[in-house]
Amino acid sequence: MAKESVKARERKREATVARYATKRAALKAAGDYVGLDKLPKNASPVRLHNRCKLTGRPRGYMRKFGISRVTFREMASNGLIPGVTKSSW
Repeated sequence: MAKESVKARERKREATVARYATKRAALKAAGDYVGLDKLPKNASPVRLHNRCKLTGRPRGYMRKFGISRVTFREMASNGLIPGVTKSSW
């Protein structure tokens, strides 16, 4: 489980990226790289990192479900994800 401060920092980055998205697009289209440098570092979408929505785990992230592989396996075994069952033969 990730620390709450790490999860909060990631949410803050997402908000910053969303806030500056149109301005970044306009500056990139105009080729104004000096103006891009003046924007905050966290306004760049490259600085975002996918994290599990439940635990905040940064590795083993499954985009389709938005959770980590560990959480996915637990939820699938308990039948909490519709349409996903544990295979056995």
